[in-house]
Amino acid sequence: MEMYYPVFLNLQGKKCLVAGGGQVALRKAGTLLEYGAVVTVVSPRLCAGLRRLSNDGRITVINRAYRSDDMKGAYVAIVATSNRRTNLGAAGDAKKRRVPVNVVDDPVLSDFIVPSIMRRGSLAIAVSTSGKSPALARKIRSRLEDEFDKEYASLVLVIEEVRRRARGQRLRISSKDWQETIDLDSMLSLIKQGRGEEAGEKLLTKLKKCGK
Repeated sequence: MEMYYPVFLNLQGKKCLVAGGGQVALRKAGTLLEYGAVVTVVSPRLCAGLRRLSNDGRITVINRAYRSDDMKGAYVAIVATSNRRTNLGAAGDAKKRRVPVNVVDDPVLSDFIVPSIMRRGSLAIAVSTSGKSPALARKIRSRLEDEFDKEYASLVLVIEEVRRRARGQRLRISSKDWQETIDLDSMLSLIKQGRGEEAGEKLLTKLKKCGK
């Protein structure tokens, strides 16, 4: 069974190519922008949403059919055209230039697939069925959204600060100790009450005992 290696990429400031001008291309471009990518869209026609992004200066648009040279300098590429021949050509160009490519709805031509992502601030949970059922991945993501409320975004920041302080105090804490000392229910309860700083102090106190 084909399996994909999960990985999170840093796209901040990196050129990402989107070939296609329809609604699917719009969704892909929008997600790339959320993660700080510099997005170039190549298509002879654009949907209204892509035109708005172009008019707002958020994306660069090349108003013509895809050409091989468009792949030059791309960090990742997403191909979302309705033309099978164009998709095949773009996927081949990407492989020649060693650019990771995702051809929408065609895992065979793709180097990677895009999971369904749930975000709470810096917390990101990705769900994938290895391309077998994107609808199921989205369904599971929706359920996770109900289970992980907005306080998780604050929880990440609280623990990040505790981690920084623990390093500053040169505490030696194992991964196992970290997991055992993080009491999710207790910390989330304090954060909901606006007592995030107290939650951090309690965690640090526990970690100091482990790091002795």
